[in-house]
Amino acid sequence: MLIAVISDTHGNLPVSVARILPQADEIWHLGDFCDLSIVGTLQALGPPVYAVLGNNDWSLDFPRHLILERSGRKFFLIHIPPMNPGGADFLLHGHTHVPRDERIGATRVFNPGAVGRADKGAPASWAWLRIETDGTVAWEIVPV
Repeated sequence: MLIAVISDTHGNLPVSVARILPQADEIWHLGDFCDLSIVGTLQALGPPVYAVLGNNDWSLDFPRHLILERSGRKFFLIHIPPMNPGGADFLLHGHTHVPRDERIGATRVFNPGAVGRADKGAPASWAWLRIETDGTVAWEIVPV
């Protein structure tokens, strides 16, 4: 399974990224759409879209967090990372605009960076998450 993971569009989904996203089996958005039209654009691309609210998404109807299970692995999606990421195999978050791949205890923590607005010295980015049927996971940051 190939999942496109994006976050922090802030009203800007680059055309170069939107052209690639239909290759995904699913699209996961980790919050801060900041513009309802981005939701429609993502949904029109074809793959199912799973999304959580960001701290700038006041009028959108998404949950604050999601727990998804794929190939026997548990993925916790949230915008602002909690202090203790325990309870899931993987924690995926946005908010910081900085890509991340680290292990905290038994949980691997991923952040795709910000696709719509680079910040804090990190270039704009998103990520591919590949989940094999045996539960093996690969994470690849993709610069915009």
